[in-house]
Amino acid sequence: MVLGATGQIGRPAVDALARDGWEVTAVSRGGGRDEDWPEGVRVARVDRADDAALAAVVGDGCDVLVDMVAYGTEHARQLISLAGRVGSAVVISSVSVYEDDKGRNFDTQGEPDGFPVYPVPLTEDQRTVRPGDASYSTRKAALERELLAADDRLPTTLLRAGAIHGPHCQTPRELYFVKRNLDGRTRRILPFGGESRFHPASVHNIAELIRLAAARPGSRVLNAVDPDAPTVAEIAGAIDAVMGVETESVLVDGPPPAPTVGDTPWSVPAPVVCAMSAAERELGYHPVARYAETLPATVAWIERRLAGRDWREAYPKMFQSYGDLFDYAAEDAWLEA
Repeated sequence: MVLGATGQIGRPAVDALARDGWEVTAVSRGGGRDEDWPEGVRVARVDRADDAALAAVVGDGCDVLVDMVAYGTEHARQLISLAGRVGSAVVISSVSVYEDDKGRNFDTQGEPDGFPVYPVPLTEDQRTVRPGDASYSTRKAALERELLAADDRLPTTLLRAGAIHGPHCQTPRELYFVKRNLDGRTRRILPFGGESRFHPASVHNIAELIRLAAARPGSRVLNAVDPDAPTVAEIAGAIDAVMGVETESVLVDGPPPAPTVGDTPWSVPAPVVCAMSAAERELGYHPVARYAETLPATVAWIERRLAGRDWREAYPKMFQSYGDLFDYAAEDAWLEA
């Protein structure tokens, strides 16, 4: 059973599991079906906030429950309550749970010198934030703690995903460069010399990890990222290549020069690059996609979503998370100055 089946990761995960021979029930609030799923996939309409409805769809039980949308202690305990009827679980977490050796993490990045400085590559042994209800990161950490503590009742593989990319994303970082190209912007401002690296994670590679973990139950935490971690300048160039345009990168040493100038969703002062050796060792994992290979589908999805619409209408969560990403007047004023 797959919870959040019609989301960004859920769609390819259901497909991968079904093609691997599993009998899959795709659960979502809308009860929809992806056109690429095999015919044998069953669908169910359930809001996971309804404990009774979720228990009912589990019924007499399932071998594996895959959860794309678990978040916090409440969801962890909900899953554990089903332990007698669920053989094992695979649950999506986030690299945002990591904390550096000085206690800096994604929640402190807005403070002076608050961005974490992680080892490169970052392994699953790195310390994590204190579990709690204060933020996305602390709630994911709480989710992990509860599930790992219940390993004798519900063996769970937790996948710490990086910067997730692919079609159906509600906050696609690629939008930053796709829209600029569509708007005919010939220059882009990249802080930190264009060298920022925030490890991407293709939905197809995450789906492959889910497929492997489903067949190898266990209690473990694994990173979930792509085989490559391109710089922000390389990402911009790859998107240009897909769209058939040529643009100039104006590189800035240090942080964005103004609040709405050059602050891309990929730009970080220190690299966030994760190791995948644990997944290779424990699951026999091999990536199925590289970042540039997946871009055409991502770019096409964004272009279709933007067609004839204001970007804030097309991607409201992107605006909520990042603010005004396209303040062209401020960019032009800075460039001219």
